[in-house]
Amino acid sequence: MITGSIVALVTPMHSGSLAIDWSSLEALVEWHIAEGTNAIVAVGTTGESATLSVAEHASVIEFIVKKVAGRVPVIAGTGANSTAEAIHLTQTAKAVGADACLLVTPYYNKPTQNGLYQHFKAISEAVDVDQILYNVPGRTACDMLPDTIIALSKLNNIVGVKEATGDLSRVPMLLEGCNEGFAIYSGDDATARELMQMGGHGDISVTANVAPRLMSEMCAAAMSGNLERSNELDLVLVHLHSALFVEANPIPVKWAVSQMGMIENVLRLPMTSLSKEYFTTVSQAMRSASVN
Repeated sequence: MITGSIVALVTPMHSGSLAIDWSSLEALVEWHIAEGTNAIVAVGTTGESATLSVAEHASVIEFIVKKVAGRVPVIAGTGANSTAEAIHLTQTAKAVGADACLLVTPYYNKPTQNGLYQHFKAISEAVDVDQILYNVPGRTACDMLPDTIIALSKLNNIVGVKEATGDLSRVPMLLEGCNEGFAIYSGDDATARELMQMGGHGDISVTANVAPRLMSEMCAAAMSGNLERSNELDLVLVHLHSALFVEANPIPVKWAVSQMGMIENVLRLPMTSLSKEYFTTVSQAMRSASVN
């Protein structure tokens, strides 16, 4: 089981050309490993999967897998609102060596719960690779309910869920109902500590892009049952958890990482740069977590 602080990694891009900045991406990978990040998600929401071509998508995953070289697990974002496309992306990720795939619920077309079950079952049967479900209704207009997740947990290679609703009342239902060994990850930094203290297995995190060591230490403390230490560390991070969502992710986090001198502040349309009115908010949150 993959556990701990799992960074949903940004995808650096060059200004002007908007091409992927491979040297900055390599530097980010090395930094995260040195800072104690436990696993890396390549080309998730934070990695701007929606505006990368299929060829770029595969290239970023392969590049990260090669640079990581087995030092931590690499989870590839391969979800789509077309089942056939999701299967293709998942097959591609497996072929380039990803350890697991992260599959968001189909966005925009609003399937039923049975449609969700059949979608993920089809991907599971088509590609023999570990698969993690991703439920984020605030972005997809599609909420995968606990009973559906529990049913999918019975399939051999569906090994976990990234639950990004922030609804902690779902956690006990999932922990009790899902197959033994099925991982429950937070996808909501603001409630991640509590989810792990309840028995969850990690956090697929935006905040980890900015404060990877603190996030790794907080996750470890929360999962080990050290309530006092995990509460203390999360209190340092709490303003970052909030500030990194003042506009749609990854707008604030890319600006923050650029302020750290690690990437250019470049996004592809329709994503735009952070509004100036939020510069102080994000800067102050970074300072509160001793991020420079």
